[in-house]
Amino acid sequence: MKASANPANSADKRIYEFDSFVLNEAEKVLLKDGARVSLTPKALEILIVLVSRAGLVLEKEELMEMVWPDTFVEEANLAVNISMLRKALGEMPGGGQYIGTLPRRGYRFAAGVITSAAPELVSVKLDTGQQPGASPAQFIAWPHVEIRKSPSRRDASRWMTRNSRTIVLISIIALAAAVAAYLIFRGRAERRAQSQVKRLAVLPFRNERPGEDTDYLGFALADSVINSLDHLKSLVVRPSSYIGKYANQKKGPKEIAQELDVNTLLTGSYLKDGEDLVVYAELVDVSAVETLWKESIKIKSDKLVELQDYVARQVVTGLRLNLTDAEGKRLLRNAPVDPVAYEYFLRSRYLLSTNNNQRAIELLEKSVALGQNNALAWAYLARAYHINALQFSGDRSELSKAEADYEQALALDPELSQARLMMAKLFTETGRVEQSIPILIALVKANPNMGEAHWELSYAYRYAGLLDESIEEGDRALQINTRQESHQFNTYLYTGEYRKFLESLPIREDAYVVFYRGIAQYYLGDVPQAAAAFDRAYELNQGSVISQIGKAFRLAIAGKNLEGLQLLRSAESRISKTGTGDGEITYKFAQAYDALGDKESALRAFDRSVEQGFFCYSYFSADPLLKNIRSEPECARILEKARLRQDAFKRRLQATN
Repeated sequence: MKASANPANSADKRIYEFDSFVLNEAEKVLLKDGARVSLTPKALEILIVLVSRAGLVLEKEELMEMVWPDTFVEEANLAVNISMLRKALGEMPGGGQYIGTLPRRGYRFAAGVITSAAPELVSVKLDTGQQPGASPAQFIAWPHVEIRKSPSRRDASRWMTRNSRTIVLISIIALAAAVAAYLIFRGRAERRAQSQVKRLAVLPFRNERPGEDTDYLGFALADSVINSLDHLKSLVVRPSSYIGKYANQKKGPKEIAQELDVNTLLTGSYLKDGEDLVVYAELVDVSAVETLWKESIKIKSDKLVELQDYVARQVVTGLRLNLTDAEGKRLLRNAPVDPVAYEYFLRSRYLLSTNNNQRAIELLEKSVALGQNNALAWAYLARAYHINALQFSGDRSELSKAEADYEQALALDPELSQARLMMAKLFTETGRVEQSIPILIALVKANPNMGEAHWELSYAYRYAGLLDESIEEGDRALQINTRQESHQFNTYLYTGEYRKFLESLPIREDAYVVFYRGIAQYYLGDVPQAAAAFDRAYELNQGSVISQIGKAFRLAIAGKNLEGLQLLRSAESRISKTGTGDGEITYKFAQAYDALGDKESALRAFDRSVEQGFFCYSYFSADPLLKNIRSEPECARILEKARLRQDAFKRRLQATN
């Protein structure tokens, strides 16, 4: 809605007293028993309007017009601020809330109020054109303001005549100074706004009384808050996969914030005391070295859902985020959840973070059996089956279970971003990229700051051969999450930008990264460096399929083709028995077979990679690593199959956009 005017700005400033509170409208401060009560500026404005009209019902729209003049705002912003005010004021001495709600109408301040005039203030306001609530402040305090007794009318007239030129000159100088100050102020404000996008990391909470039965809460509490906030368009939240490593670390906030490229941190600790859980949480603006919110919260152990929702709302208030109506409703929604089912769910999230997939599946199955309305539990049960099938058991039936559980999660909550993202991953990784991309396009439109969604879309575009689109989405993901730790940016390899690909690789020393370093050097013709990288990847993890493919390339370089073929066939046989496969990895088998001179196996692997959903014709048609099979008629047939699938998908995508 759009508000138009703010009567409170034109009214005389007053002091309001109610019970043990004093509200000074001029100084915009609320005191309780002489101590200042911490409130955001917007919450104070709402309180002033309500208190100044104590006993009267203010409709929501009317209240919003007074507090947010000339600004489009959503009703959820008002609800969040009212919630914060009620928390700050507490209950009235006789019981009941200071701010009463009239269903479908508005709010009313219920306490009796004593009103008096505030001391008169003289100020000069510079109209900056900023919206209410903008920062920094819109008032310029002049160094000296001298107030004289007014002269008589005749003396004033004579004085004006003598000094008219001086007055005009002073006015011009003052106006010029004001304009200059405004331009400087506006430029600084714009630069500050660009550099102060809210980027948040929620770190694992510290267990003050460590024990096997409570340690899981450290990661689980942080993860649950992240899940509550990841749908907000005005906030970038680092995903849970980024924060697990900070459990029990003694790094300072600035160092962690720099590593994660965030400007705000939510940290905390907890203590289990019988049936009670005492949680301390603190929201800190690291760049400004300012505490935005902190609180010690004592709840019953079976109220973890309420705790998650409360902390998420306090983060929104502390960061002063503007929510859309839909975001606010989602944040305030409290669907009933069985407490035992929710505890199973939280324990499973911790187990998944430590790769204990089988035990996580057991707990998630118990969770959804007890509380079938928890969409997030269904989504993570699906993800656990998905990971188990591709990385551990190799059982294709688990992929079918995963798909069914994703569908159940989305039936319960069609807007659940985690379920949509993970289901799209399943489609990409099981050869159905044509189904994953539309889901991901819709997801990034709805959640533009969800870096994981942009990265997954880049990954899917790469499979489908839409390389320009893949680079665009990958770059966007890296702008949001500059510490992206997921897939390598393989698209640069596929566009022939080998040096750029090398520069984009993280410096960490693991088999996956080192293998890709070797592939890039192999493309560049730096054979000694490529051989060293392939050897190193194999040393780091001999059991990894990607390391074994690298070792096969290394043996081809050394002319040990027979030994390389034995290694490669053994690795391929193990994958084929599981019934699962990744088309991109299968294509690398084709490249390695080509290097070892086995054309038949290279063509077979190439064909299978396209069947598995990797149909990047743009890359295949110019790939120098297919040099030995390039002239084969079968290669031409496979290339044409990939081209037709890529073109058909591009047409379908263009028709729907």
